[in-house]
Amino acid sequence: MIKKLLLIALIAVPMCLSAQNLKFGTVNSQQIFEIMPEKDAAEKTLAEVSKKYEEEFKKLQDNFQKQYTEFQSLDENTPKSIQERRMQELQESQNKIQNFQQMAAQDIQKQQEALLAPITEKLQQAIQSVGKENSFTFIYDLSIPSVVYYGAPAEDVTPLVKAKLGLKDTPAAK
Repeated sequence: MIKKLLLIALIAVPMCLSAQNLKFGTVNSQQIFEIMPEKDAAEKTLAEVSKKYEEEFKKLQDNFQKQYTEFQSLDENTPKSIQERRMQELQESQNKIQNFQQMAAQDIQKQQEALLAPITEKLQQAIQSVGKENSFTFIYDLSIPSVVYYGAPAEDVTPLVKAKLGLKDTPAAK
């Protein structure tokens, strides 16, 4: 029993001593991300792409509405085969609209990921650089609630990361 306690004490003492050398910091990456000028350029590009998809979607809807109006205006003496063909055309147009919506959403998401990836990478590199330069053991991101740790010995390094990126506290011009 004494040997076990002695062994635990021998293991715990170095861990306690090394814990005193730990330096914790916090950063709010979302706050920094919001004022990065690259974010505004990416959002502008995404807005332009989204507008083009909206214009194309409107054309598809207008075409469907035109077909639907023509279908409704068919004379009751119109042969059943023509009515069925028109109904099939309506269904095909509706399917085109649904497929287009799915494809557009996927494309916009891919473009968003591609445009934002370099920005988030730049931010991560700045956080890592601040951590190394200031000898932090851990830096916790306050914008991710599941990882938040904020204790008295923690130091907020958000201003250091902003300085590393050359950013001020005001949002970038739109």
